[in-house]
Amino acid sequence: MSQYRTHTCGQLRLEHAGETVTLSGWMENLREVGSNFAFLVLRDFYGVTQVVLETEEMVSKVKALNKESTLSVTGVVRERSSKNPKLDTGDIEVVPSEITVLGRCRHNELPFEINFSRDADESQRLKYRYLDLRNPQVKGNIVLRCQVVSALRRAMEEQEFLEITTPILTASSPEGARDYLVPSRKHPGEFYALPQAPQQFKQLLMTAGFDRYFQIAPCFRDEDARGDRSPGEFYQLDMEMAFAGQEDVFAVLEDVLPPIFAKYGAYHAASQAPFRRIPYFQAMEEFGTDKPDLRIDLRVSDVTALLSGCGFAPFEEGVVKAVPVSDCKLPRKAVDKLCADVEVQAGQKPYWFKMDEKGEIAGGVAKFINADPARAQALTEALNLKPNTLVFLSAGTLTEARKTAGVMLKLLGAACEGHMDWERYEFCWIVDFPLYEIGEESGELEFCHNPFSMPSGGMEVLEKAERGELDPLTILAEQYDLVCNGVELSSGAVRNHDPEIMVKAFELVGLGEEDVKAKFPAMYHAFCYGAPPHAGIAPGVDRMVMLLSGESSIREVIAFPMNKSAQDVMMGAPSQVEPGQLDELGIEIVKHQEKA
Repeated sequence: MSQYRTHTCGQLRLEHAGETVTLSGWMENLREVGSNFAFLVLRDFYGVTQVVLETEEMVSKVKALNKESTLSVTGVVRERSSKNPKLDTGDIEVVPSEITVLGRCRHNELPFEINFSRDADESQRLKYRYLDLRNPQVKGNIVLRCQVVSALRRAMEEQEFLEITTPILTASSPEGARDYLVPSRKHPGEFYALPQAPQQFKQLLMTAGFDRYFQIAPCFRDEDARGDRSPGEFYQLDMEMAFAGQEDVFAVLEDVLPPIFAKYGAYHAASQAPFRRIPYFQAMEEFGTDKPDLRIDLRVSDVTALLSGCGFAPFEEGVVKAVPVSDCKLPRKAVDKLCADVEVQAGQKPYWFKMDEKGEIAGGVAKFINADPARAQALTEALNLKPNTLVFLSAGTLTEARKTAGVMLKLLGAACEGHMDWERYEFCWIVDFPLYEIGEESGELEFCHNPFSMPSGGMEVLEKAERGELDPLTILAEQYDLVCNGVELSSGAVRNHDPEIMVKAFELVGLGEEDVKAKFPAMYHAFCYGAPPHAGIAPGVDRMVMLLSGESSIREVIAFPMNKSAQDVMMGAPSQVEPGQLDELGIEIVKHQEKA
C-alpha cells in the first residue's frame, strides 16, 4: 500500500492468516503479562488490530513508550485463539518480527483518555482537539460530515445546479448580524467584510444569466454561540434558481434531502415529499414557535376567554395558553422540575393543573378553576380533558404566552412517554411570514426577516399600505423556513427582483431610493438591467450533520470549532499582533475607558 504499511489496522481478516504484513498507527494500549509477553493494541484511522509480543526483546521495545506513540509493526497474521466479535479484526492478531517507533509521545500523562475524550471538560477537548479527534466516535462525526457534503454535491449536480464559488472578501452590508471586518493595506481606513452569506452574489448570478447555482458556502457572522449555532463561521448548502418560485425550491429540497437523511441519519425514517406546509401564524398558535417539532403530538390551545375572571392574577390580563398532555402520570417532583426548566428557558413562569384518575381537576391552579363549576366544565370540554391529563398553562403578552407554551410543548413531548416519535426525521415548511414587524427597541416599522423577500401581492399591497388602506403588519412575504425535528435548517425566499417594488418596500420603513442604492448598489443597479424572477434557500450543513449524527451540540460535527466565547483555544485566536502589522494597516488600538 505504501512504504509504511501494507494494510490498515481495520483491514485484516482470517483470509490473511499466514501473510507477512506491515501496519502503522498509534499505540492505544499495552497490557504486559510478563517480561516476555504482552498485548499491544494498534489503532489507525480505519480501526484497531491486536499485536502479540511473545519475546522479551519485543516487549522491551515498547514497554518504555507512552501511549499514543506512533509505531510501524511488521509481522505475521495468525488466527486468534480467543476471538473478539466486537472488533472487525477480532478473528486475527499479528505476531511482530520488527517494531519501529515513528513518532514518540513525549508526555507521560494525556490530557484525557482518547476513547473517553467526550467525557472530558470541553475546554480541554478544544485545546487538544487533535487528540480529541483520535477518538473514533468523534472522528466518526467528521467522516459523516464528509459523506453528507459529498452526497449533497452529487444530488445538486443531478438537479443540474452549477457549483460556483463567490468572494470571501467583500463589502460590508446590513444583513442582520455583525460583520467580521478585514482592514485594507492598500486603502487605509477602508475595510473588507467577510460575507455573512453569499446572498447578494447569488442573486447577481441569476441576473447574470446563470440558471441554477449552488455551493457549500462558508459564512461569517460575529454572533454568540448556541447549541445549534457555531460562533464565527459556518457552512450552508447555498442555492438559487432563476425563473423559479417557492414550489420550485421546495421540489428540489424535497427530492434532495429525504434520501440523504434516510441513508446517513441516526434514524432511518424521514419525511417524504411533499413536506407539510404550515403558515407562520398557525405555527405560532398551534406550537408556540415557528420551529415546530412534528414528532411531538401535543398542541397549544388558547384558553384566554375561559380563564379570564377566574381570580388568579396572572390570568387576568393578557393571553393564556394551555398544553394538555393525556395519559401523563408524572409525579409532583417531575412536574416541579419541568416548571423550573420552562421558566429558565422561556423567562416566564408556567402554571399547571391536572385531571386526576377520578376525573376531577386538582393541583396547581385548580382551586381557581373549580371555584366556578361552569368554568371547569367549559374548560374540560374545550381541551377534551380525560382522567390522567396534565395541563400546563402560560400567561402574559401574546409573545410571552406563545414562547412559554412552545417551550412547554417541547419539554413535555420529551418527558411524557408516548407523545414523541423519537426515531424519525420530520420536515416541514413554515410559510407566509409577515414582511414587517414593530421593532422591540425602535418601536417603529421594520423588516421582520429578509428585506429582499418579495411581498405577497407585489406593488399593489405596498401602495395600499402607503395610502393607509392596509395595515403593513398584515403584508405577508414570499418567504419560507425549512424545519426538521424542531431545528431551523434554513430560511429562504422568492426574491424581490423588481427595483421599483424593492424601493417601495424600503420606503415603508423610512428608507428611500438613495438609501437602497447606497446600501445595496450592485443589486439595485443589476436589477435595473432586467432581472429574472428568482428564489433560493440555504440549509445549514453544520445543523444538518448535527441532526444526522444525533448530537445536541453543533461543535461535535465541526473539525476545529471555536468555544462559546468565539475563541480558538488550540491556536490561540483571536490574538494580539505585532505593532508593525498595525502600523502597516494604519490601525491604532484604543482602549475603552470604563464608565464611572
